[in-house]
Amino acid sequence: MSLTVQWWTMVTMLLSGIGMGIVFDSYRVVSDELRINRWWIPVFDLLYWIAATIAVFQVLSASNEGEVRTYVFLGLLLGIGCYYWLLSKLVVIIVHGIIRIIRALIQFTIRTFVLLVIRPLQLLYRLGRLVFAFLLVFTMFLLKLVVQLIRPLWILTRWMTAPLIRPAGQWFAGWGGPLLAKWRVRDRYQALHTGIVKLWRRWKNRKQDNNN
Repeated sequence: MSLTVQWWTMVTMLLSGIGMGIVFDSYRVVSDELRINRWWIPVFDLLYWIAATIAVFQVLSASNEGEVRTYVFLGLLLGIGCYYWLLSKLVVIIVHGIIRIIRALIQFTIRTFVLLVIRPLQLLYRLGRLVFAFLLVFTMFLLKLVVQLIRPLWILTRWMTAPLIRPAGQWFAGWGGPLLAKWRVRDRYQALHTGIVKLWRRWKNRKQDNNN
C-alpha cells in the first residue's frame, strides 16, 4: 500500500473521529432536551456505537479497501481527541441553539395557526349562534303576529260556517253511528289490541324461558 493511500486513510479516519464526536454530542444534547428516560440511554448508546462502527467501516472500505492497520485506530482516536479538545463545547452550544430555534418556530407556527384559523372559526361560530338566535326570536315574533292577525278571520269564518257544520254533525250522529256499528270498528279494534297483547306476552315468556 502506497504512502499516499496510508495518509489518505489516516485523514479519513481523523474526519470520521470528528464526525463520531459531533453525532455523539448532538445525540446527548437531544436526549437531554427531550428528557428521555434514563433506562433507554444504554439502548440508544448501543445503537449509536453499532451505527458508528458500520459508518467507519464503510469509510475505511472506500479509502483503503477495508484494510485495518495501526494508523487506522491512531487516526480515529486522534480525530475523537481533537474534537473533544477543540470543538465539543462549540457543537453543544450550536445544537442547543438549533433546538431553541426549532422550538421557537414550532411555537410561532402554532400561535399563527391559532390566530389565523382557530380564532376566526370561533368568531364565526359565535356569530352563527347569535344570528340563529336572532332568526329564531324573529320567527317566533312573526308567528305570533300572524296568529294575532288570523284569529279574527278565523272567528269570523267559524261564525259564518256554523250553520253548515251543525247539520253535518247531526247527520254524522244520525247516520255515521250506525255505519260505524255496521263496520264493527270498535270490535275489530278490541280484537286487534287483544291479539297484540297476546303476542307480546308469548314473546316475553319465550325470552324468559331462554334466559332460564
